[in-house]
Amino acid sequence: MPVTISIPRESTFPGSDWTALSRHWHPVAFCHELCAAPIGVRLLDVRVVVWRTPDGVRAAPDLCQHRGASLSQGRVSGRDIVCPYHGYAFDPSGRCTHIPSQPDALVPRKLCLNLFGCREQGGIVWVCLDPESTETPPEFPEAVDPAFQVVPVTPVIEWQASAGRQVESFCDVAHFAFVHPQTFAVKDPVVPRYEVRPGDRGLVAEFESHVGNVGDAGAERFRWRRVYHLHLPFTARLVVHFPGGGRLVILNAASPVSARLTRLFAVVARDFDHDKPVSDIVAFQHRVYGEDRAIVEGQHPEELPVDLHDEVHLRADRTSVEYRRLLARIGLGRHFTS
Repeated sequence: MPVTISIPRESTFPGSDWTALSRHWHPVAFCHELCAAPIGVRLLDVRVVVWRTPDGVRAAPDLCQHRGASLSQGRVSGRDIVCPYHGYAFDPSGRCTHIPSQPDALVPRKLCLNLFGCREQGGIVWVCLDPESTETPPEFPEAVDPAFQVVPVTPVIEWQASAGRQVESFCDVAHFAFVHPQTFAVKDPVVPRYEVRPGDRGLVAEFESHVGNVGDAGAERFRWRRVYHLHLPFTARLVVHFPGGGRLVILNAASPVSARLTRLFAVVARDFDHDKPVSDIVAFQHRVYGEDRAIVEGQHPEELPVDLHDEVHLRADRTSVEYRRLLARIGLGRHFTS
């Protein structure tokens, strides 16, 4: 059953920002994490239970309407999720199908699960809290392309930072020489002119430079082309075109657990080096993200300022400037705490 959810009492977001963000799809788990048992997550300060049924994944508020028990502590039995407190069972539509203490009782109308939108896409489970939303989860076409090897960057990375600051750092093209000297082979900090244009659900930025990986043969001689596809509000897909023709794609999906806590779901896909250990690419991504996190967790204000007068912007910041303008356009305030 669909749910109309109100802003939680413990919300760390301004009301208008919470409402705007609830209309969008956010990552909450990797698909491989949903096996036999339900899992509990937080999204926009809402406690959510996610589980797998034979009919697909489901998400609902993480409580049973009978006595408020946490359904994520329960179990999945066949098509039903079962409450750990009194054994009440709920089918994939949210309908209560069994009350063990009174099996013949008429089930009260209120005793049901009000389902959120929940989908699997690109190896990630996405949830939308607003049942009337017309938005769709971000695309990750490489996940279904047989030419690509797809590697989740596990474990999930937690940032004591806002989701907006994290995504902006991922799309920033001027920080490589300063934040990543041990991981990227770049000595020249000059950012060449690059293009930013509207995208389907956000923007597209194309950037070409000598930024390669430390240890790559000829890294400082070749030019790498990077194309950022930013899907509002907190997902970015980066396609890196290697000089030899290979493509490395990174899906950076930030989940706003609360205003200043973000869980990062990253997936890497590559159409080359399929014989190389995937552990190497996961370890490298953790190193890069660790370097970024050290900076982002220290930024002030923690909120990403949507008002462009609040911080100074230069030509190299075109992506973040357009990103902030788009966030304001979807209804986020002067400072938004996500």
